[in-house]
Amino acid sequence: MTAADHLTPQDPDGWRLFRGEGPPRQVTMPAAPPWRRFGGQDTAGSEAGAPRAPRPYLIGPTQRDIVNAALHLRRPLLVTGHPGTGKSSLAHAVAHELSLGPVLRWPVNSRSTLADALYRYDAVGRLRETNLRHDAADTVPGIGHFIRLGPLGTALVADRRPRVLLVDELDKGDVDLPNDLLTVFEEGEFEIPELSRLPPGEDDIEVHSSRGGDTVTVHRGVVRCQEFPVVVITSNGEREFPPAFLRRCLRLDLPDPDEERLRAIVAAHLGADALPRVDDLVRAFLARRAPGELATDQLLNAAFLRLGGVDLDAEGLLEAVLHRLGGAL
Repeated sequence: MTAADHLTPQDPDGWRLFRGEGPPRQVTMPAAPPWRRFGGQDTAGSEAGAPRAPRPYLIGPTQRDIVNAALHLRRPLLVTGHPGTGKSSLAHAVAHELSLGPVLRWPVNSRSTLADALYRYDAVGRLRETNLRHDAADTVPGIGHFIRLGPLGTALVADRRPRVLLVDELDKGDVDLPNDLLTVFEEGEFEIPELSRLPPGEDDIEVHSSRGGDTVTVHRGVVRCQEFPVVVITSNGEREFPPAFLRRCLRLDLPDPDEERLRAIVAAHLGADALPRVDDLVRAFLARRAPGELATDQLLNAAFLRLGGVDLDAEGLLEAVLHRLGGAL
């Protein structure tokens, strides 16, 4: 039974849940594609929110060796490539295969700062809580209750096994952000001044990690890794990085998959028996694809619908699924 067999309709229009007719109806939602399943849908392991099962990941021998070199050298891996080539998924594949736990993800945007990725101190919340507890003659929580490590800070917590940190789309951040990361990457530690200033006798403070209710112990305000985390940094090539930053990373460029790799990806996600039924979609994808204009997951979406009995030729549906990623809409 393939991943899309559950979609097969009882009649040609059975896949059309929405009909645009107006009157409300009770419908049973079909199972989602394997890559769009969240909590309670055959899932296992996730950092934020509901757990999600790892997706199959295929990588060429050259790219695989670069990943292994980064693991041995304890250097960040800077991954580039067109959208849909599997840059972010690589971090999850490494974490899953090496049993390194859920991936810690830092999604970078124009407002991202190094400080936020390391930790946050809720000074306002502490002041408010102190006043409330004082009025009620109650015990005030310690300072650690108001400190939460960010994804990078959590990745640097001392442990015998490294964590996997995904720094997603670093090129979207401020131009100085890569340089800000250099010291942390080189030293493998950072200081929390609010804790290092505490008087003697308050050496070990429990603070929150980036994972829900988990806590970690910080000694004298310094978070220092025991094993440098596996750092995967993705970039869409929107701008260049400083030479000093590039010197400290290993560069991995993921190519657009060729026809053989595309078929292997479809088989890994939807089953080998799906290939004969989607052969024309693979050929259409290859014919339409220009560098950076189509992503592999668009082909998987089209294949999933085809296996569920959807007529992709009807009313330009194939155009909607395999739409260009670049240019004006």
